[in-house]
Amino acid sequence: MKAYVRSAAGEDILRQYRYYLLERDAAQVAQRFLDAVQSAIEELCRAPGLGAPRPLKNAALAGLRSWPVRGFPSMRIFYLLSGDKLRVVRVLHGRRDIAALLEKEPEDE
Repeated sequence: MKAYVRSAAGEDILRQYRYYLLERDAAQVAQRFLDAVQSAIEELCRAPGLGAPRPLKNAALAGLRSWPVRGFPSMRIFYLLSGDKLRVVRVLHGRRDIAALLEKEPEDE
C-alpha cells in the first residue's frame, strides 16, 4: 500500500515539529515526532484499517479512521483508504477542535 500525505496533513506535521523545535527548544523531541509519524504511517500501510472509525457529516471523509502517533499520545493520524492508497488527511493534537477541522476538509486534492 502506498501512502499519500495531503497538504493539510503535511502542514499539521510541520506545525507540530516547529512547536517542539522552537517553542519547546527540544530538537530531539521534534525529530522523534517526525520519526514517530513516519513509523505510524508505515504501520498503517502494512495493516490498513487499523484504528477507530470516525463518523462525520462530511461525505468527503466517509470511512475516515484515526490512529495514534506512538510516543505522542495526544497526536492522531486521520486517514482514508482508497483501493491500494492510504491518504493521510490530517495529523492533529487532541486539544484542537478536531470535529470542526475535519468537517471543513475538502473532497480530495
